[in-house]
Amino acid sequence: MFSGKYNKFLTVILTITIIAIIGLVAYFGYDMYRKYYIDKEAQEALDDFDSSFMTNGVSEETNTTGDVNAIDPFANTEYIDPNAQGSSGNTSDGKTYKGFPMVGKIEIPKTDVEYPVLDSASAKAIEVAVAVLTGPGLNQPGNTVIIGHNYRNGLFFSNNKKLESGDKVYITDTSGNRVSYTIYNKYTTSPEDAEYISRDTGGKREITLVTCTDDVKQRIVIFASAD
Repeated sequence: MFSGKYNKFLTVILTITIIAIIGLVAYFGYDMYRKYYIDKEAQEALDDFDSSFMTNGVSEETNTTGDVNAIDPFANTEYIDPNAQGSSGNTSDGKTYKGFPMVGKIEIPKTDVEYPVLDSASAKAIEVAVAVLTGPGLNQPGNTVIIGHNYRNGLFFSNNKKLESGDKVYITDTSGNRVSYTIYNKYTTSPEDAEYISRDTGGKREITLVTCTDDVKQRIVIFASAD
């Protein structure tokens, strides 16, 4: 009798283990598929973005500083009014990605990043790409803040923790200008710290990249200056 109960116990444990394994495989499989799908669509949009410079003229950008209505850009709220035209200080020249105005693209060779940059960092927009939180506009004098989620699967800014001083970031704007930036500072801070938003660059063209740490409790902030 003891042997029969023991066998039933092992059967239950084995069944639970198999279900757990299937669940994990399904979860990670979906995660990988989602990354592949997003990367594929992003690349198609970027190919179209690049080709437009060979066939169409583009307008000049409007450079106005946007307003930020909350300190933490990763809060689950629409912290920038999506109906406010030019809220990020950029114009998309009619280009869109997933229904959001697209103002350029970002490339980070070290982490194999190449994504559209959206014009306004609403909660929905940063689910599909990276976006401008605030600033004068891509490749313009001053500090332009670009934020992206850390989904820990390689999407968007998931691997920003691997970046170091000296690494390169390339920003292409809607005029077709591709500017090289060199990282010179990286630090971790609290969600309440927003000093990086209003920092003075002394008239230099700089970008600030912001994402969450893996545990979502802090923020990784990276400064880069145009070469």
